[in-house]
Amino acid sequence: MRLMVMLGLLCAQLHAADGADVVVFEAKQNLSHPSVRIPSLLRTQKGTLLAVAEGRDKPTDQAGNDLVISFSKDEGVTWSKPKVAYEQGNDSCNNPCLVQESKSGRIFLFYQTFPAGGKEFGGLPAGPADPKGNRSCFITSDDDGATWSKPTDVSAHLKPNDAITTCSGPGIGIQLKSGPKSGRLIIPFNSQDAKKNFFNWVATSDDAGVSWKRGEKVPQTDLLQLNEVQVSETSEGGIYLNSRRWKGAGFRKVSWSKDGGETWTKAQDDNNLPDPTCQGSLLRLDDHTIALLNPAGPKRANGTLRLTHDDGRTWASSRLTFPGPFAYSSMALLKDGRIGVLYEPASNTLIKFRVIDPTVK
Repeated sequence: MRLMVMLGLLCAQLHAADGADVVVFEAKQNLSHPSVRIPSLLRTQKGTLLAVAEGRDKPTDQAGNDLVISFSKDEGVTWSKPKVAYEQGNDSCNNPCLVQESKSGRIFLFYQTFPAGGKEFGGLPAGPADPKGNRSCFITSDDDGATWSKPTDVSAHLKPNDAITTCSGPGIGIQLKSGPKSGRLIIPFNSQDAKKNFFNWVATSDDAGVSWKRGEKVPQTDLLQLNEVQVSETSEGGIYLNSRRWKGAGFRKVSWSKDGGETWTKAQDDNNLPDPTCQGSLLRLDDHTIALLNPAGPKRANGTLRLTHDDGRTWASSRLTFPGPFAYSSMALLKDGRIGVLYEPASNTLIKFRVIDPTVK
């Protein structure tokens, strides 16, 4: 009997640490779309979890994608039937990136658009002037994600003149809580030029999202290029940037900013963070802790959670959290201190949610 009680307690502890998977988006099941990818997760000030993804007409990156959304009011235990938050006919909407402005409560959903038939590597025009090119846009919600505004095109202010594509995140943006730029909204971006070179920068807003500016490019070498990207506030009110590699060694690419994303240190490899060329997610857990989740490989597999207590310079702990196939992800801090993870099990038809405990070794 005592052994059974001890086993029961152990099972309860394990269950409390990492929860079971819950299906949020499934192609041809709770979605009419035949493919779904690219998760973005936000826990709102009211405690609602918003999950956003690309509902795709076929399993390719630009396929008339719609932005689909699902809600959870119970910390991810149950989820609403997905619905379309925004669609643009046969045009494709890509790379959802969510952030909430703390004073107004307004939620911003950034994304990029491709004209019908347009492809990321399909010879689109460079710069913000041509309306037939790739566009940077956002929609907003003032009712916890229930309804959304008409789109705002910010390409004229944000898209670099040499950029063929300008892509937010994907994942989440942040709002700085401390330092000289406190209150600033930050959306991380990657851009591609005509020679298929990629680089990072961030968009910033100091007026609660009314207007947006583009910071300088993250300095890099031709042999070390930065692609899909996430950022986190540092302990001193700066920004830590962590990016997928496009060119260079098989590690995550990192940089830091002390002025709220206006300028950056030269990008470098973090040799402690293997990268099989895949998106990774970042989340600030407290004033001194940042979590990183990405597939440690080989290939897109073995989702590994790492914690840093010194703004990404060293990593204090590492845990294989998602054994087996694992690709894109997005994290949110839950009320009880655990982490909610919206993730792809390396599939183009399924996105799941799981609660994990960052303290478990």
